[in-house]
Amino acid sequence: MPDSAPYTGAAGSAGTLIIGNSQAGVQLASTLRELGDTEPIVLVGNEAHPPYQRPPLSKAFLKGDATAQSLAFRSDEFYREHSIEVVTGEHITSITRDAFGGEAISASGRRFPFARLALTTGAAPRKLPFAGSDLRGVGYLRDAADATRLLAELAAATNVAIVGGGFIGLEVAASARASGKNVTVFEAAPRLIGRAVSEETSAFYLGAHERRGITVVLNARVAGFVGDGGPDSQPGAVTGVRLDDGTIVPAEVVLIGVGVIPRTELAEQLGLAVDNGIVVDSQARASDGFTVAAGDCANMPNPSRADAGTDFGDGRLRLESVQNAVEQAKVAAATLLGLESTHHMVPWFWSDQADLKLQIAGLSGSHDRVIVRGNPHDEKFSVLYYRGEQLIAADCVNSPLDFMAVRNALNHDQSIPADLAADSTNSLKKVTTP
Repeated sequence: MPDSAPYTGAAGSAGTLIIGNSQAGVQLASTLRELGDTEPIVLVGNEAHPPYQRPPLSKAFLKGDATAQSLAFRSDEFYREHSIEVVTGEHITSITRDAFGGEAISASGRRFPFARLALTTGAAPRKLPFAGSDLRGVGYLRDAADATRLLAELAAATNVAIVGGGFIGLEVAASARASGKNVTVFEAAPRLIGRAVSEETSAFYLGAHERRGITVVLNARVAGFVGDGGPDSQPGAVTGVRLDDGTIVPAEVVLIGVGVIPRTELAEQLGLAVDNGIVVDSQARASDGFTVAAGDCANMPNPSRADAGTDFGDGRLRLESVQNAVEQAKVAAATLLGLESTHHMVPWFWSDQADLKLQIAGLSGSHDRVIVRGNPHDEKFSVLYYRGEQLIAADCVNSPLDFMAVRNALNHDQSIPADLAADSTNSLKKVTTP
């Protein structure tokens, strides 16, 4: 076996089978080894590439600054040295298991026996049944194959349309605009990124993208896509976006970014509880008591201590973030080894759009007021969320020190008085209170 080839030595042996070459999958495998597990570990996924980072696909990848290879989480040497078998290009279609183990079978017929099972299957783009969705140039962005296709299509396009004003849509819009494209974003809601940030932050991003030359249509009613008509009844290439009032906006590339849905097919086949993701407890354990799940596919108890005891905090949620995938995977690995570990953390997220870095600490769902710190016109400000007198979250735009101070305060169950936070001359770190 060449030194550069991935490790493949444990195929067929029982140990831990991790389905999903995702951030959570890689972390789970690594943590098992860090905790002293010496049993075989097989990490299997259906993509052609070894596990890689997905967040740069909508940014550095589209600028030509990254490839699936350069975004790899780990080198082949790492997997080999840690006896982690990475299997690519295998789509698991069925699993049978009991309390002592089981077997997974791929579409190619390959069999993967296991003693312990972890599902890190991630999520898939939410598909919308728009007329013309099969036209060339209309697509989604979730993996390296999507990004490779989109990069090639963007190179030949003049007009680009984005359906969905969430993080992915706006990141792609900013990348396309930076390369000189005419970009239009269609958002069905009254504001951008409405499910994740405050009205103040939404309004800022609307203005910021418009100042950079992006056209944003809010309350948009997209009816479908029109094309040039392909030969021999084959779908042609997209030429525009058709709105419900009949308006057609030119576009040679259309990206649909309207969220994702968790991949739960295998969990459902196993009879596991599924409700907007694979239902797990705070130890990442699924409803059968044996299987663990982590990352974008898992629906878990709210891990945020800041929300403890609230209606929001008593609920369950599914987080789509790198940090959650990493932390939950660590807990899942411990659970597989029979060790005590509980998934508690302060969630945080980020999004890079043009020269704007948005960093979010905490979950803002239960807030009753906000404080704006700094001036949005300077493109450097923060929005702090409070429930009563308690700080629970913050959106920080080009304000890394504010982000770090809020995240640190939340991690230590501390707060920052709103009146002191509103004065941007105060260092948040210095006015943090127990």
